[in-house]
Amino acid sequence: MQLEPRERLIVALDLPSVEAAQAMVARLGDAVSFYKIGYQLAYAGGLAYAPVLADAGKRVFLDLKLHDIGSTVAEGVRSAARLGATFLTVHAYPQTMKAAVEARERGLHILAVTVLTSYDDADLARAGYDFTVAELVAERAAQARDIGVDGLICSGAEAAKVRGIVGGKLKLVTPGIRPAGAAAGDQKRIMTPAAAIAAGADHLVVGRPIVGASDPKAAAQAIVDEISRAAS
Repeated sequence: MQLEPRERLIVALDLPSVEAAQAMVARLGDAVSFYKIGYQLAYAGGLAYAPVLADAGKRVFLDLKLHDIGSTVAEGVRSAARLGATFLTVHAYPQTMKAAVEARERGLHILAVTVLTSYDDADLARAGYDFTVAELVAERAAQARDIGVDGLICSGAEAAKVRGIVGGKLKLVTPGIRPAGAAAGDQKRIMTPAAAIAAGADHLVVGRPIVGASDPKAAAQAIVDEISRAAS
């Protein structure tokens, strides 16, 4: 099914309180239909806000990056499904992915995080990995495909290669998106919205360039328009 440009943008509600998130959602209005709740908001009451967003007709992405023993991951997945989430992230370790896939319920899609977009080859080496980012992403993408996850989190820089590994069935969700001229912040593997769509991304996750803008709705609409042009 072809996604509308607006549905392809996921706005990261990286905000300190539910009240701040509610205000941002109100400001964005009908320009945005999909929101991500990550650690900052989740630990400030955001998990209880997830079903409120879902009941309002918004789609919710819980970016919790689960990784633990299988039974713990499975119970976390079941709890996330009860919150009305559409996407839930887990780290792309085989045992973790397998437990999450087996526990998922209808309506919840499991996304596996390949390598964080704030990492580069030097970061992996310091963490003890004998892989480059590209090699580790490819390895984890193939494992995720075989285990049966619903999609992958990968940078736009790896999207084309990952698409070649997993085919058209898995969703590719790309963080580290920065409009031309925007600051990279703590991201190292960034890409513009148009370039990420051209590389094969299905959804783009954008936080600071929207929620930190003087006019968040205009910033979001500009990215939706760029997605529309890139997808046409």
